[in-house]
Amino acid sequence: MYVFVLDKNKQPLNPCHPARARELLKHRRAAVHKRYPFTIIITDRELQQSVTHPYRVKIDPGSCITGMTVLQENTARCVFACEITHCGFQIRQSLLSRRQLRCSRRSRKTRYRQPRFLNRTRRQGWLPPSLQSRIENVLTWVNRLRRICPITAISQELVKFDLQKLDQPEIQGVDYQRGELFGFEVKQYLLLKWQHQCAYCGIKDIPLQVEHIVAKSCGGTNRVSNLTLACQKCNQAKGNQPIDKFLKKKPELLNRILAQAKKPLVDATAVNATRWELYRSLQQTGLPVEVGSGGRTKWNRANRGIDKSHWADSLCVGASTPEKLIIKNIKPLLISAKGHGTRQRCRPDKFGFPKAHAPSSKYFQGFTTGDIVKAHIPTGKFAGIYTGRISIRFRPSFALHTLEQKFDVHPKYLKTIHKADGYEYK
Repeated sequence: MYVFVLDKNKQPLNPCHPARARELLKHRRAAVHKRYPFTIIITDRELQQSVTHPYRVKIDPGSCITGMTVLQENTARCVFACEITHCGFQIRQSLLSRRQLRCSRRSRKTRYRQPRFLNRTRRQGWLPPSLQSRIENVLTWVNRLRRICPITAISQELVKFDLQKLDQPEIQGVDYQRGELFGFEVKQYLLLKWQHQCAYCGIKDIPLQVEHIVAKSCGGTNRVSNLTLACQKCNQAKGNQPIDKFLKKKPELLNRILAQAKKPLVDATAVNATRWELYRSLQQTGLPVEVGSGGRTKWNRANRGIDKSHWADSLCVGASTPEKLIIKNIKPLLISAKGHGTRQRCRPDKFGFPKAHAPSSKYFQGFTTGDIVKAHIPTGKFAGIYTGRISIRFRPSFALHTLEQKFDVHPKYLKTIHKADGYEYK
């Protein structure tokens, strides 16, 4: 991909070809400013002495992965592409764990107390933290790209999924007002759906319990497509195990149950809930924001013969997409949101009782968890040169995560090349 360029006052210039960047670095006219995305700073050039061209950021929002590209509008050349992996599910699990721990502690300490009034208020347009994190990730990278590239416009895919259409492609008319439980209670509906028998062992004529195919503790929902019927013995034996693990010795039964269950619509719901909030947030940047539908994106991609991927979809967003795109040798930067650590000082065991306390300091010998380092290990089993992300311990033994493996390394062999910023890069 192209290399981002700053002048000596850190104002963005046109990105340059990697060969040009190597020449500037070789003749010491430039220095490395940032590794991810790779950015150089020219020491003898100012913005007033240069000519810049308009660039457009194009965004394809997704529930798990968001594609983002930077397009030079004059030449239709893609100069940067990335795919951002969100951590919404991880945030949801952390909040769930915190709520369970607090509930357990209150039941042990207070035994019983009158419920408090529900006097907490939320601002208009409030979103759960797991959804808000997706918007913040996109805004973070839009602002970062604006600081290193002369961005003049933004394009966003503003798509809305018809959830009932995803469940029933032939639905129309008044059927939209009649859900799958029309005229039924949940239990009665499930009895008819699963023929009054346990989905796992097939036993009949005994009391049956409502069972979650994907356990709620593993991200399952209360949608009817995630519910089945099971006897008490099978329900307790399954617990919160994944269904493929519980029925690994019965593949035919597993396929039958999964065929009856419908695909959950969690991802489509997340996109629907965040699309307008992301649009309003992008408008606050002061740049013109173009929107396009998912059908327009697919049409643009098909007409230009581009293979489907998250970053390629973002490149084809909106009516402003040029007829011919230059995307030769583009390899997207894979970005994963990791957060900035945790504020939880007390570490509980699996029963919720305190077992350890985390140190209040976040740094040790100048390093912090999330730093990307270069390791020069002279001797031993792992002798060699490595680049990866570290997890610190408060002793001279850090965990180094590379693409292939994970091992311990002494901090004296490490050199920081990119400070922790809440993201991991590949």
